[in-house]
Amino acid sequence: MYPTLIDFGPLAVHTYGLFVAMAFLAAIWWASREARLAGLDAEIVPDVALLILISAVVGARLLWVLLDLPHYLEHPLEALMFWKGGLVFSGGLVLAVLLGWWAMRRKRQPILRWCDASAPAIALGQAIGRLGCLGAGCCYGRPADLPWSVTFRSPQALAPLDIPLHPTQLYHSLASLLCFALLVAARGRLPRAGQRMGLYLTVFPLLRFIIEFDRDDYRGFAGPFSVTQIMAMAFFCVGVWLLARNPKGEKA
Repeated sequence: MYPTLIDFGPLAVHTYGLFVAMAFLAAIWWASREARLAGLDAEIVPDVALLILISAVVGARLLWVLLDLPHYLEHPLEALMFWKGGLVFSGGLVLAVLLGWWAMRRKRQPILRWCDASAPAIALGQAIGRLGCLGAGCCYGRPADLPWSVTFRSPQALAPLDIPLHPTQLYHSLASLLCFALLVAARGRLPRAGQRMGLYLTVFPLLRFIIEFDRDDYRGFAGPFSVTQIMAMAFFCVGVWLLARNPKGEKA
């Protein structure tokens, strides 16, 4: 793969950073579209998007650094080099949700309806952003002798070189794309506010939990499970609650 697409002295375009930027722009575009379809004020999307972007990057990078803390204590400046790869989606989602919730409360917006409008945008952004992981070689998989295995050869890649590996980055991207399709198909079919986000938080964490077994980069472990698997289980529980909540029949 190609961690750096353009490198002319001081000018360098990193594959990871490029795809993260593309993912963010695509997510804003789709969230605005969903907001208009849901009768929400789409004009506020850009206002909140920058806050969510910053919080997502900070949260995702913070969890990555914490999972490999000894390395970053020895090389503290590398903790800031997120454009070279190294963001944990779960950490970014937690901080982005918290600050997004705070921003929407300040603007007196219907939070669950915004969650439903945002869910497919998040999935679309994930699907695109994971291609940046493939370029950088982060989030790499276990060795695998499969027709679709990937082999990294660039010295800049974060993955082991010259070894066929599970393309877990593509697994994640395809899982996100599947979630995006399901969420688009579910528009108008779930009767209560929050259920569309609940669908996302049940389907994607389940797929993420399974894909994690083919990952080979260090993510921190608690017993037989990685930290990201534990977080996926927590998200799954929140998703089930959102799908089952509100027996009074609040409308979406």
